[in-house]
Amino acid sequence: MLKTGKEHLECLRDGRVVYIGGEKVDDVTTHPAFAESARSMAALYDMKADPANRDIMSYEEDGERFSMYYLRPRNAEDLRKRMRAHKRIADETCGLFGRSPDHVSSFVTGLAMKPDVFDKIGPGYGDNLLAHYDYMRRNDIYAAYAVLPPAGARNPEFYQKKEMPVPTLKVVDERDDGVVISGMKMLATGGVYADELWIGNLLPIADGREAEAITCAVPCGTPGLTLWSRKPFGQDLRNKFDYPLSARYDESDAMVLCDNVFVPWEKVFVHDNAEMSRGIYVQTPSHAMGNHQSNIRFWAKMQLLTGVLSRITQSSGNNQIPAVADQLGRMAALEATLGGMIHGQIEAAENWPGTADGAPDDYVTINRRYMYAALNWCTENHSMIIEMLRELMGGGVFQMPADVSVMDNPDLREKFEQFWATPFMESFDRMKLYRLAWDLVGSEFAGRHTSYEKFYAGSFFVVRNHSFREAPWDEFHAVVDRQLAAMELPQQS
Repeated sequence: MLKTGKEHLECLRDGRVVYIGGEKVDDVTTHPAFAESARSMAALYDMKADPANRDIMSYEEDGERFSMYYLRPRNAEDLRKRMRAHKRIADETCGLFGRSPDHVSSFVTGLAMKPDVFDKIGPGYGDNLLAHYDYMRRNDIYAAYAVLPPAGARNPEFYQKKEMPVPTLKVVDERDDGVVISGMKMLATGGVYADELWIGNLLPIADGREAEAITCAVPCGTPGLTLWSRKPFGQDLRNKFDYPLSARYDESDAMVLCDNVFVPWEKVFVHDNAEMSRGIYVQTPSHAMGNHQSNIRFWAKMQLLTGVLSRITQSSGNNQIPAVADQLGRMAALEATLGGMIHGQIEAAENWPGTADGAPDDYVTINRRYMYAALNWCTENHSMIIEMLRELMGGGVFQMPADVSVMDNPDLREKFEQFWATPFMESFDRMKLYRLAWDLVGSEFAGRHTSYEKFYAGSFFVVRNHSFREAPWDEFHAVVDRQLAAMELPQQS
């Protein structure tokens, strides 16, 4: 089933508890802090359900249609289909929704490509995972994840010295029908707009802390679960014009707090197994599939940034200056570099042995090394790209009137249209362009994205560790060893 935007908005009225500071939000679809972004999220579902986009956004299996990001790829063409769907979704929001509905769904799809990994945990967990994957695709579920402990909780000895309880989420009770979890997880980006939360662990769990090694799915309206939002960027905006991206594309970030939340066994996928709590993501195509989506999402954002950079220089005529044209060429090359890295991940696709019914090479995934290289590229380059835009924008944004209300006063409007125009662009068009650019480089929304992209997949050493893990060191060493073997001791004369 492919949900419509209206159906998704209705799903968000499930009794979920969201806090903005001390305020309890009764309905995220109507609250001014969230309503515009909720509508942007709903628009993704309408785009996906549009019959004109049927072949790009969905696939058919056993007479039913499902969102394309649930497709388990069997060949490179399936990977291309997934890539086109990811790109279409990212283009709708210019890559500004990092945890769009296709992100966690791709993680779960990757898990469902090798469910036998869950046999290492215990009987029934693989069946639970496959059943949940089927539930997600049949109901077009949007899941957000919370897979990290709060920062201080990574050193429990600190809490013990202070005689304080460790706040990280863990199982506090086992029952015949399920488990009870309590504690905190971070960071549910997109969780305010999601149907359910995927709770797990992307960081290793230490021995002796097996109670924290829980991976499960919890609907956002479950009693005892609350979402504590950071400040929403759309909350205090006077109008959407002056902060066009903040108003429409704030996906939100929230801490997840569980107070004796019950989870039935069929929604539990890892329990009491520290190694596999993290291992499920790298021993299956899961981590590769989910982060391939993030590469594509960043590509769409790169195209927005490249276009804004060019338009800013056109508005003043600076694009004719050789040094500026050089920077524009550099930006175009960066965008093409990422696009090539994404296509390369597909053209150098990998078989994943034994992914279905014990048959070797039944499913394929993107090239992991190329994906992790692109992930590192995005993490390292985003701040530099934003700085490039800031430099070429100069002080133009500060020359604009305080807000768009200048257009409501006929006398001021006439003067604005006369004096703020350039030979290359009308005044109002310049104001629109600079408002858009400022929301990418200088607003609170822009500041959040700068930090978000820097730590999208963790700290630098976490991102690079993936490349270290996947690198063919034996092959690299063999290249060196061949040259060493060819070196002979000079003969004495």
